[in-house]
This record gives sequence, C-alpha cells and structure tokens, in this order.
Amino acid sequence: MAALVPTEAAASPDPAGAAETAEAAELSRVLSRLLPGLEADSKLSRRRALEALQRALEAARPEAPEGDPAAAAAAFQGPWARLLLPRLLRCLADPAERCRALAVHLLELGLRRAARPRDALPRLLPALAARLAGPEPARRPPPEACEELRLALVQLLHLAVRLSGAALAPHLDDAVRVLRCTLLDPFAAVRRESCECAAGLARATPDHFHMQSESLIVPLMQSISHQHWKVRVAVIEATGTVIQFGSGKSVDDVLPHFAQRLFDDVPQVRQAVTRVAGAWLLSLRDRCSFFHKLLPLLLSSLDDEIPEIACGAAGLWEQVGLRWQMENEEELKDKLDFAGPPPAHHPSPGSRPGLGCRELVLRNLSKILPAICHDITDWVVGTRVKSAQLLAVLLLHAEAHITQHLEPVLRTLLRACADEEAAVVRSCTRSAELIGTFVSPEVFLKLILSTLRKSPSPSGLLVLASVIRGCPREALRPHVKVIAVELAHAHICQGSEKRLYGERLLQCVQAVVSVSREDCRGAGVPLVEVLVTVLALWGPAGLGAKVQETLAELAAVESVDGSQELFRAHVGALLERLAASHRDWTSHSKELLQFDVVLTHSGPALGEVLPQLVPILRSCLQPARDPPMRLKLFSTLTGLLLGARETVDSQGQFHGYLDTLIKDIFVPNLQWHAGRTAAAIRTAAVSCLWALVSSGVLPDEQIQEVQEMLMPQILTTLEEDSQMTRLISCRIINVFLKTSDGVIDPDKFIKIYPELLKRLDDVSNEVRLAATSTLVTWLERVRNEAGKCYYQSNIQHLYRELLVYLDDPESAIQDAVLEALKAGSVLFPDLLVREMEAVLHKHRSPTHCEQLLQHLQALPPAP
Repeated sequence: MAALVPTEAAASPDPAGAAETAEAAELSRVLSRLLPGLEADSKLSRRRALEALQRALEAARPEAPEGDPAAAAAAFQGPWARLLLPRLLRCLADPAERCRALAVHLLELGLRRAARPRDALPRLLPALAARLAGPEPARRPPPEACEELRLALVQLLHLAVRLSGAALAPHLDDAVRVLRCTLLDPFAAVRRESCECAAGLARATPDHFHMQSESLIVPLMQSISHQHWKVRVAVIEATGTVIQFGSGKSVDDVLPHFAQRLFDDVPQVRQAVTRVAGAWLLSLRDRCSFFHKLLPLLLSSLDDEIPEIACGAAGLWEQVGLRWQMENEEELKDKLDFAGPPPAHHPSPGSRPGLGCRELVLRNLSKILPAICHDITDWVVGTRVKSAQLLAVLLLHAEAHITQHLEPVLRTLLRACADEEAAVVRSCTRSAELIGTFVSPEVFLKLILSTLRKSPSPSGLLVLASVIRGCPREALRPHVKVIAVELAHAHICQGSEKRLYGERLLQCVQAVVSVSREDCRGAGVPLVEVLVTVLALWGPAGLGAKVQETLAELAAVESVDGSQELFRAHVGALLERLAASHRDWTSHSKELLQFDVVLTHSGPALGEVLPQLVPILRSCLQPARDPPMRLKLFSTLTGLLLGARETVDSQGQFHGYLDTLIKDIFVPNLQWHAGRTAAAIRTAAVSCLWALVSSGVLPDEQIQEVQEMLMPQILTTLEEDSQMTRLISCRIINVFLKTSDGVIDPDKFIKIYPELLKRLDDVSNEVRLAATSTLVTWLERVRNEAGKCYYQSNIQHLYRELLVYLDDPESAIQDAVLEALKAGSVLFPDLLVREMEAVLHKHRSPTHCEQLLQHLQALPPAP
C-alpha cells in the first residue's frame, strides 16, 4: 500500500498546474503564430507583427484559477522568457524607429507581467547596454539615435531595477555602463530618468554597489551644472543616494560642485543641496570624518533668502545636533547634567542652538575657519557673501570659544570689512558684534587697538565699532576711557581724509555712546575731540548732521542741555590740547580745522575761555605766519565778532583784550605789503575790524581808542585795489567819526576829508555813496567844534569839490552830495552861496543847485 501512494499522487492531476499549463500552452500557440512576422524583410510587416503581439498580450490577460496573480505570472513566465524575450531584444536594433518603440513597450509589459523578471536580466542588460552605451560616451553619440526611445530604454532599465532588486548585482557592470552614458545624454529627460535609475540601483544593491559607485560620480558632476534646473536637482539627489550607498571617498569629489550649487539662482536647487547635506550628516556611514566638510553646506543654508529653505536647513541642523548628542551622550554627560543658561547677553537666547549643534561646530571650527578666511576674500562676489554669512553662523555657535580663534578671525574681518559688496560688510559687522558679545573686551581691544595704532583704516574702525555695539555695557565700562583716548589720538582720528574713514570713526563714537550711556561722562573730552575732528574734516562732505545728532546724544548722557552746553563743559580742555601745537599750524593743519570748529560751535562758552583763546589768535595771526591760515582765522573771527554778545563777549570781558586785539593783531595785518595775498589779508583784517566796531560790544570810549590807534592804517586802506576794502574802510571811518564827539586832534581830523574826497571818484558807486555819507559825518563833527573857523579854508575847499559832484552823471551821487552840502551849509552858508554862484553856469542842470539855494535861504540868520 505504501508503495502505491506516490504512484497515485503522481497520477492524480493538479487542477491549478493543469490550468497554468493550458494557459501557457495557449499563449505559446498565439506567440508562435505571430513571432515569425518579426523576421520579415519588410519593416511594415515587422511593425504589424509587433502591433499584433501588443494586441494579443493586452487582450489575453490570463486569469489564474481562483484569482491568483502569482499563478497568472507563472503561466506567462515560460512563453515570455522562451519565445518573446529573445526576439524582442533583437528588435531593439530594428532599423525602423516604430518597431524599436513597440519592442521597448512589449519588453516593459513583459517585465511587469512575468513571475521572475530577474530571469530576463542576463539577456536584457547587455541588450540595453548595446543600445545606450557607446564605446566612448563623451565623444560619440549613443547607438540609439531617437531621444524618446533612449528615454524609454532608460525607463525600462529603471523598471528592471525596481522589479529585480538585489538580483541585479551580477549585472551591475552593464547597468553602470549604461548610466555613465545616459547621465550625459543630450536629452534632459533622459538625464533626469538616469539620475532616478542610479539612485534606485544604489538602493537595490547596497552590498555590491559601493564597488561601482565611484564610476558614476564623474558623469553626475558633469551634469550638475546642466542648464535645466530640474536636471540639476535630479543630479544632486541622485548623488546623495549614490554616495549614501556607495563609497564615502567620493564626498571630496562632489563637495566643490555642491558648494557651487549653493549660489544657484533656482531655490529648488539650493534646497536639494540642503536636503542631501542634511541626510549625509544624519546617516552617511563614515560621516564623522566628513563633518568639517559637510557642516558648511548645511549651515550656509541657514541664511538663505528663501524662508522655506532656511527653515528646512534649521530643522535638519537641529536633527543632526540631537543625533550627534545622543550618540555621544556619555562624553557630554557633564554638560548635559549641569547645563547653564544662555549667556546673559546672547543675541537670541530663545533660539540658542542646542548643545549637540554647538559642540559639533566647536570641534570642527579649527578645520573650517581656514577655508572661510580664504574664501571671504575670493574674487567671486557670491563666494564672499556666503563665506561671510557662514562665519557669523559659526561664531554664534562657538560663543565664548571664539577667543581661541580670535586673532585669525579679526584679521579676516579687517580684510572683509573693506569689501565693496554691502552684503559682505553686513555679515562681517554681525560677526564682529558676536565677538563683542562673547569675548572679553580686554582681549579683543588689545588686538584691535594695536592694529589701529600700526595701520588705521576704515575697516579697522568698523570692526571696532561693531564689537563695541555687541559688547555688554557692564563689560565695556572699565574700557570706555581707554577707547575714547585711543580714538582721539591724532594718528587715528586724523588717519585719512577719505569720507568713509570719517564715517567709520563717527560710528565708533556712536557705538561707545549708545552702549555706555552715562559711563561716557569720564571720557567726554576725547569723545568731543573726535567729534570735532569729524566735523572739521568731513562735515562739509555730508557728515555734519550725523555729528550733530551724536553731540546731542552725548550731551544727553552727560546731562547737559544741548551741544553748546556740551562745548561749554569741554571747550577749555579742547583749547588746551590745541594750544600745544598752534605754533606749527599752517593752512593745511588739521588742528586749524579743529580750532575753527571749536570757535564756531562753542557759542557763549568762548566768553569764558578768553585767556586761552586770545593768545592762540594772537600767535596765529602774526604777519610771519602762513597767509592762508591767517585768512581762514580772520574769516572765523569776523563771524564771532558779528555776534560778539553771544560768543566772545558773553561774559562781558572781551573789552579787556581789546588792546591785544588792536596792537598785536589788527595793526600788524593792516600794514601795507606788496602782493595779492597781502592785499587779501588786509581786506580780511578790515572786515574783521568792521565786525568789531559795528557789533555794539565796545563803548564809545573804546572805539575812540581803536580810532586813535588804527585811523592812519584805515585811511591807507581807502586806496586798496579791493572794492570791498575801500567800502568797509569808509564805513569804519564813519563809525570812528560818529563816536569821536569832537575829541580828535584837529591836525589829524583835517587829514580825513581829503582821503574821503578821493573816493568820490571811485569806480564803485557803492564806495562813492559810503564816502559821501562819511563826509556828512565829518561835517557834523566840525559843527561840534568850538573853533570851527580853524577849518574854514578846508571847508571852503570841500564845498568847492562837492559842488563839482553835484552835477555828477549818476543821480544817486547827486542826491547824496546834495544832502552832504545841506548838512555842511550851516557852517558857512554865505561862503557856500558864493562858491555855488561861481559854478552854477557850468552845471548841465541847475536843479540841484536851486534846491541847495532854497535850502540856504530857509536857514535862520546867523547869530
């Protein structure tokens, strides 16, 4: 009985197997009837045979008993592998494009329906390689000329990879050879599909792929800069997977290309780089040895202009930090258990990077910094911008540990802050602020100030201003005066004449004032001195308004009312510093410009420092000193004297220095010397004297003293070539006469009117009118003289001369002379009548003479 059991079992037919065999036999009969058409000589016949096969396969979908898909696939497997596959593979080389396309479609259909698609690989892969891989892919076109067919063939390969999985390992050579060619295909869609296929191949054969992965890196990197952004994205993602399952040695080969894609104009490309870099940092097998190379890729995206990319990078970076933190939990145990709060002045304590992120940066900083310091001065703008942004991110993570790298970082910032690109400068100032936040002022000031002493520069001042802005007030407090004194040194505050230098210098003062506030009170003098220098050298270049704002802010922290009060508090010290060098000043001396600013901005405070101010003026206005400097000082002094009550005489003490002003300043500078420069100085001196006598600060007695000392010089200046000098001289003489009240020596008094008469022939009507007005005052002074008969002959001469000008071509002169004669007629009216009658017949018009005669007749009789 037992022996009969196998026999009976073998004799009993299996219904499922019988059905499968029947389906396979039916399919084989159908295929056998149609396959001979594939060998026809006519391409039309071959195409019709392929179309018939397509219809047969699509219509004859064998259903397995009881709906079992596996049985249906098994029934299809035999005819497919034995009959259809070899012939379809031969059709891939058919001359007719349509035939090749149908063959590819049927191959795809067969792979999807076959029970064991991997069985087709030994014949399928070489056939695909024959159609897609040329012997020299970089030089010769692929055997398949049609782009759409090459795409279909790569899709077929991709399908085989998905369906076969690890079974594809023995055929890796052919697959990789195909991909090396198709990754460089001229058709962009083929490249994209090849990238997806390469990634699928890497995932399907992880145990063997690493032996072939490096050969795909070169074509991938050749395609990473393709003009189509979707190709670039596909290449980046494929490269990430290829290296993930391949050889880590290729990381060094792809990093420069990935870094270049961070400057891509298309956000999706930058996002792809970010995702791949994050994935490598999370799961690359040998990632620890590549941390210092991969961190810049991910951290650079934290400052991307697209918020979505920046947020994605931040999320990935947080994951990387947590992952590393968990992997090194034992090593970080103390820092985790005794974690302190963020630094008190952390710029963003609420979003402080996690411990793992900070430690990762700290441990790799020494390897990353040299590359950043190099790239931050690269000739490509984008590289400099990204490097500067990355430096700020690294410093934010390193916190107080920046100190050990401070010297190279500051050296880098000094170079980068001179960049023409504003984005680079912004990021570098941000980095400098972080240094100020996390590093002790004793450390960074020692390095920065020593650099400024050796070579002051706008970039050095900008770095200093930025670290001060970032420094906590409590830490900066002991160093405020040191900083202010250093800035006030002439070597630094006068280091350049360029506007940018002055702007950076001003930023330093603004930073000190804004951070230190009331702590600036002990450093007020040097800070004001720096602001005076900025105003003197660069105020005309557009910094005046900013300086005034800073002065107002400094006045507020010193609890004084406005900038004038601030100058009142410090003008004495400022003048004392300037007095130390005034003997060496020339018109080019920066100290002269500083002195000018102090004079023009101190206002009433000048009245309190006359003992310091007047000696400087006396020394600098000596005839032996630089003429352009004297011109500048006379101009400034004229402005002060015009508002003397609000400036030099605010305390009512200016009269005490009048003797020095007249004898040591005006007298030497009014003396005649040949040359245009000397004439210009005399004009300036006369203008200054006019400001003095017309300001109202001198009583009549002191004006008389001035007149006694300066009248001879002023009479001489009536002959100057300068119209302005002659005009002002006439006005000064007029004031002298009005305040003399008859006390002028008669001999000196008589010498005045002939000089004035000469001015009636002046080329300037304005001077002629001023001279006429002064003659009226002279005649009025005679009227006050007790012995006017002493002047009779002189007055007769004056009548005679004035009557000539009564017939002047200029009506304004005629009117002025008429008023002068009327004013003088009371002295000797009869004499005037006789003189007038003698010249009346000579006048072109007797009108003015008749008016004068009527005036004389109306005079009361002499007593």
